[in-house]
Amino acid sequence: MRNPIRSEAEAFSFVIVVGLSALAVGVAGWLGGFWVGLGTFIGLGAGVVAGIFLRSEPRAGEPAIWERSSPADARRHILVIANETCAGRALCDEIRYRARGCDADVLVIAPALSSPVRYWASDVDGARAAAQARVDASLAALAAAGVRVRGEVGDADPLQAIEDGLRTFGADEIIVSTHPPGRSNWLERNVVERARELYDLPITHVVVDLEHEEAFLRSS
Repeated sequence: MRNPIRSEAEAFSFVIVVGLSALAVGVAGWLGGFWVGLGTFIGLGAGVVAGIFLRSEPRAGEPAIWERSSPADARRHILVIANETCAGRALCDEIRYRARGCDADVLVIAPALSSPVRYWASDVDGARAAAQARVDASLAALAAAGVRVRGEVGDADPLQAIEDGLRTFGADEIIVSTHPPGRSNWLERNVVERARELYDLPITHVVVDLEHEEAFLRSS
């Protein structure tokens, strides 16, 4: 069973389906009475559940292989997915380590996370602005270390953000950064394991403990 809503497009489709179903039930009840309306409601409800919740994960049985850098291109292409940990020291150190000794290109994508209430109200500007601020902080730290890097705000679903990034960036490897276990929503959703199943690329998981890093800075 899959998460029924993995991207903004799927969320919009879900709203359309619910709205049309409600309209159909209302029309059926008005024309045929209570029992016809109830039967229509049950039938449409079963169809929506079957169509949304029972679909399989895309490419789960066959890992996706995206176009990568050509052999003539000596640069290594590193795709980084991170949100609140975007500018964490542990992540920046890992990126610098991965980029050492090669002319690496790095793309940092921060999913624009928002609360369900703000999302359904289409009020996502604040989430995108916060994600952009974290991207900017990450780019500044990496650029100062001599890493060729660019960044962007991605889809709220980290797996969808990876897929979107791979379509425009021929990555040789992926780095996924999360909070420690117990404080990470992505780990609770098995994002790292699912990404390894879906994508035929080396995937490095970096744990960033921001509380520990801040305490270290205060004591320095």
